[in-house]
Amino acid sequence: MTGFRSSLKWAGLAAAGALMAGTAAQAGIGACLITKTDTNPFFVKMKEGAEKAAKADGIDLQTFAGKIDGDVQTQIAAVETCIASGAKGILITPSDSRALAPVVTKARKAGLLVIALDTPFEPADTADATFATDNFKAGELIGQWAKEKMGDKAKSAKIAFLDLNPSQVSVDYLRDQGFMKGFGIDVKDPKKIGDETDPRIVGHDVTNGNEEGGRTAMENLLQKDPGINLVYTINEPAAAGAYEALKAVGLAKQATIVSIDGGCPGVENVKEGIIGATSMQFPLLMASKGIAAIKDWAENGKKPENTPGLDFYNTGVKLITDQPEKGLKSESAEKGLKECWG
Repeated sequence: MTGFRSSLKWAGLAAAGALMAGTAAQAGIGACLITKTDTNPFFVKMKEGAEKAAKADGIDLQTFAGKIDGDVQTQIAAVETCIASGAKGILITPSDSRALAPVVTKARKAGLLVIALDTPFEPADTADATFATDNFKAGELIGQWAKEKMGDKAKSAKIAFLDLNPSQVSVDYLRDQGFMKGFGIDVKDPKKIGDETDPRIVGHDVTNGNEEGGRTAMENLLQKDPGINLVYTINEPAAAGAYEALKAVGLAKQATIVSIDGGCPGVENVKEGIIGATSMQFPLLMASKGIAAIKDWAENGKKPENTPGLDFYNTGVKLITDQPEKGLKSESAEKGLKECWG
């Protein structure tokens, strides 16, 4: 299809690299943003939101990013730098929601407010607060949509799962298991990917949340079963890679792809029919609220509160599809393009 939006092009929005540092904190309130990468469009938008909010609030912001999703050591070094710089707070999307706990605890003991964005720590109270999508709900929405879309064929579906990485961090298993619940698959351990026994599951593979990984994972699973007709993907760059792999072997029309992110390029792919449905998140909102929380902490000593009934502040999620299903609230790609990550 001529409308195919490649995440390799999206990556051009930001420089690839190891530790990426922005404006150094000098006077006044200092804050840090630490993302998983500086190339994934989701984190590009998050950084944009943080920088805009910091400028408006007069906060000195340093920004850091890992080389790839899963680059824990770079994130640890970034936290250490933030502590040493005298920053008042840290916003972080943890590459490993468990491995980063010790250094985050160190930052909090040093008096910094630590807020997780998008990916909750394990346990969630490792950080002072979390601003995130309800990732389980995001997965559940696309699972419900896929089940309704397939109708009776859902009973004999052949499903490929394109997950994040072997660490199985919180955002990974929450989305994966949410999809399973929505589709009607018996979830065993809700914090473990791959222990299910449902015969409809062809297999799981990891993508590192990027297009190249999505393509390779899809190729691997197609070798296992070329009859795959439903593909769950951790995010839209992985979905783009999955589509490319399917298209290369003439199976693009055989399989329905669902995803999570709701970025403008991904919503364009919904409009083009490449992605059947996606769950839209709001990373700019996560970041801007995080900056506001750090300012409130620095000036008033107040910490943000969770959404009632949850262990995080819910920044919302919307199902985006041009193939609406009865009983499921959704928005069209056309409307989604007006809202994507704004």
